[in-house]
Amino acid sequence: MSEEVMQQRVVPVEEFERERVPERATRGLRSFLGMFAGEHVAGTELLIGPLFVVHGVTAFDLLVGLLVGNLLAVLTWTYVTAPIAVKHRFTLYFQLEKIGGRSLVKIYNLANGVLWCCVAAAMIYVSATAIAVPLNCQMPALNDWLPPGPGLAITVFLTGLLFTYVAARGYEALAHFANIAAPWMVVLFAVFGISALPELGIHSLADFWRVANQSIWPGHAAPDRIQFTFWHVMFFSWFGNMAWHWGMGDLSIFRFARKYTYGFASAAGMFFGHYMAWICAGLLYAVQVSRNGADTAITPGSLASGVAGWAGIVLVLVAGWTTANPILYRAGLAFQSLHATWPRFRVTLAAGVLASVVAMFPGLCSKFLEIAALYGLALCPMGAIIFVDHYFMRQANLLDFYAERAGLQGWWPPLAAWLLALAACVAMNLGCGFQVFFLGLPGWLMAGIFYFIMSKVAQSRVLIESVKP
Repeated sequence: MSEEVMQQRVVPVEEFERERVPERATRGLRSFLGMFAGEHVAGTELLIGPLFVVHGVTAFDLLVGLLVGNLLAVLTWTYVTAPIAVKHRFTLYFQLEKIGGRSLVKIYNLANGVLWCCVAAAMIYVSATAIAVPLNCQMPALNDWLPPGPGLAITVFLTGLLFTYVAARGYEALAHFANIAAPWMVVLFAVFGISALPELGIHSLADFWRVANQSIWPGHAAPDRIQFTFWHVMFFSWFGNMAWHWGMGDLSIFRFARKYTYGFASAAGMFFGHYMAWICAGLLYAVQVSRNGADTAITPGSLASGVAGWAGIVLVLVAGWTTANPILYRAGLAFQSLHATWPRFRVTLAAGVLASVVAMFPGLCSKFLEIAALYGLALCPMGAIIFVDHYFMRQANLLDFYAERAGLQGWWPPLAAWLLALAACVAMNLGCGFQVFFLGLPGWLMAGIFYFIMSKVAQSRVLIESVKP
């Protein structure tokens, strides 16, 4: 991921990539409200909302689980991420470099780039399904892993190439367009959800609760799908952005905040975006199934056009496009950081081609809940390392920012703690049956504990060796 892109989400004049953000460059609350509101109304909301239905959530599980989970996400941003960001005012990457050295940042960016390509693939697929509607392309069934025909595959790939070229040319113009589009996308999500209510037989609040339990979220998982409960919904809505809050990705954003309490601005994204948009997307899916019980496919273009016609097609196209481009841009810069002489344009093109190929397989997009959970799980251990380094190292008479203080390009405890925590999570998943949706917090805690123990051992050994005769 690129620090340049991360900072453009707040649009600062100067970058301060390798220095503390000065007070004169800090931003007010409005910047963060707007950024979160725009960032979290994306094309993938049209995948996530229907996938909750497919996984058999009940109306209570969804409405209350989303409420609790999104509230926990807001509190995590506010009390875990933002205080460290405001204290140091460093980017995530510069802070990791101080702790573990430049080598650690390169490995982190390699993992980040690959994961960004997977997320961008879902965005490309979302927009391509909108283009495929007027082209009358054959759409995949719910559990299809391969494209159902050449029409959709070619549409997806060409859409990905278009998005990639725009991202490779530069981010600024589309970022400006995204800021303009975000408010009306929020409104359209709400309008489309409301417009679906009469067709579902909902004309009052009493009707809503009855129909919601009978027809929208009846609580029956589709074949070969995990049965979701309140806990699945709560943890997914909490951990869906785990890489940003528990994982400290938004250190790069909140370092511009005047107060750590600006973390509460994340509520604009969690409740206007995730809460409202996921519910409205579920309503669109319910309309599709009510019209044809055999049509259980999750193709966002068809969902939106079925209720809103061309307006729905435009919404899906724009929602996917405005999110895919910055993600592709970030992926390119993440890969470019591995070798400074690689041209950003060509690296971004390569990342986009990879994402476009992945997007051609609809089965990956129909598993987007698992992909999002894996993304957070893979990156969140780094947040635990930063958290422990900030709060516990000096209290234990250990050095924080050890790689910087020791002049090292690489310091092994952070990398070892990250990999060991991930290995433990894999063992819990494969050996003990823990689902990926519940592994984020254990992985974070284990990474922090491993890092503290390894740092204590390693720093003590260095001290002993330094005083040997």
